[in-house]
Amino acid sequence: MNHAKGDLLTVDVGAREAETTDIDDVLAAFVGGRGVATKLAHDRIPFDADPFGPENRVYLSSGPLQHSQMSFTGRMNMTGLSPLTDGLLSTNAGGYLSRNFVDTGHSVLEVTGASDELLAVHVRDGGGDDGTGDGTPTVEFEEVPELAGAEVPAVTEAMRERHGLESEHLATVGPAGENRVRFACVMTSDTRAFGRGGLGAVLGAKNVKCLTFAGDSPARVDLPEEIQSEIHGEAATADDVMKRQGTTNGTEFINDEFGLPTRYFSEMSFEGVEGIGGDAVEEKKYKKAACSMCAFACKLPTRDEERGVETEGPEFETVMAFGSNAGVDDVVDVMISNDRCDDLGMDTISAGDTVAAYLASEDAFGDAALVHETLEKIARREGVGDALAEGVARCHDELGVENWSVKGLEFAAHDGRAIHGQGLSYAVANRGADHMYSSFLSLEYNGEVDPEGLAGKPERLIERENRQAVRDSGIFCAFASGYVDDEARSELLDADFEDLLAMGDRVIELERHFNNRRGFDREDDRLPYDLPDFEAALDEYYDLRGWNPDGTVPTGNVAGGPAGVADD
Repeated sequence: MNHAKGDLLTVDVGAREAETTDIDDVLAAFVGGRGVATKLAHDRIPFDADPFGPENRVYLSSGPLQHSQMSFTGRMNMTGLSPLTDGLLSTNAGGYLSRNFVDTGHSVLEVTGASDELLAVHVRDGGGDDGTGDGTPTVEFEEVPELAGAEVPAVTEAMRERHGLESEHLATVGPAGENRVRFACVMTSDTRAFGRGGLGAVLGAKNVKCLTFAGDSPARVDLPEEIQSEIHGEAATADDVMKRQGTTNGTEFINDEFGLPTRYFSEMSFEGVEGIGGDAVEEKKYKKAACSMCAFACKLPTRDEERGVETEGPEFETVMAFGSNAGVDDVVDVMISNDRCDDLGMDTISAGDTVAAYLASEDAFGDAALVHETLEKIARREGVGDALAEGVARCHDELGVENWSVKGLEFAAHDGRAIHGQGLSYAVANRGADHMYSSFLSLEYNGEVDPEGLAGKPERLIERENRQAVRDSGIFCAFASGYVDDEARSELLDADFEDLLAMGDRVIELERHFNNRRGFDREDDRLPYDLPDFEAALDEYYDLRGWNPDGTVPTGNVAGGPAGVADD
């Protein structure tokens, strides 16, 4: 099986020490990315760890495809114990970081401990010509107290001036992460986010302002050249609306045919959708942009000269969170919200939903100025922002609104009240209400599966979850699905696809087992709305996964060795 190459680099920011560990057995069993990071996190983070404590660990990991020249591979994974969900969580980001990371010769970075001073941690080439390393990691700890409270672009400027590093070399925490906003993200390339679950707040608690990567000793991973070229060519020549409008291309269709969360989930369609949909976004797009090595170029650099805003996006989830769910119908207002979240270092979905909850409590839907003012307060925990920085699950009682979250994670845009399989996915996903965990929504939007009801869906959902775990371990971009079929994935990763799905199953089970040990069970697989035959579907899902009826992994299911660990 093709897998990521290189060692594990462990950086203890409290002790200011670094060491390398050979993890080739784990890489061989879990490919890379999310799979490898999940295995390491499961084994090395104490089950009773405080998300903000020094014992928590953050993993930044690459996959074998980040050693290629192929489109749809400019991504990286980040994994840790989430301060928002209180469970194990993985998130990934695009941009240009991945190639700079693998050039250091490492496959995984592990950050542990907590510094007494604000740090920039610089990881440099520690390997030989073959990228395997000589056992001596090259890590520099730079104290940067003057960057306390700095926004993401200011950190990039400082690293450029001091070290000649551009944004694609950096993984940066904004003010939100320093202030432990529970949905703070980690930014790279200034506008690409390791968004969901608050891992930016974990790095903030460790007093890490940024991580930087540069080197010239990438490991070699042999991948079929012919397949790479074919996929790259198709990505370059495809006439795909995603290249013009990104994920916003379906906004009006979803609003009209299914459901677009509106005014803090109180409605399922938005009368102002034309002002924030794909055409409105495309009108503001002023150039093409892509992730590393990708010819698909689906990114959305947007600009409004009249109001002086220039950003990347918004994508569909942000259009929902700061548009329809906030009652805002002007795409420029959404662009401003998107831009401020990038600079402050906050997940746009969680931030937008939380602000929408505040607007509901104030009867202030549509007040874009209040939205922007509230974002600033959240990032700095000022006034009402201190409560909102805790996220919807922790502040909804104080606001007097419903708790629209699962396992503490705020909802994505695809409404499970209209597409029931996606609703079930939100409930059982180990990281909560995240649409990317299974992407079941695509089956229901395209008519392959009836959107209504749950009959027969648990089995399909399990296959989708396992498949996305393979995607996140590879690491493939989610948008590769129309260009990289199962046969191509098997050839690229040199493995039977059923074996890859079995690996994905192990990843899901490791996540569930870790969360079980923290007290998660069936009672956490809940939604704020009813679905038909939901309890029966839960029973079927657990049974097909081989889990207990209470949603826990049976003792002995998670076996020892590189493909699992013993349940003590």
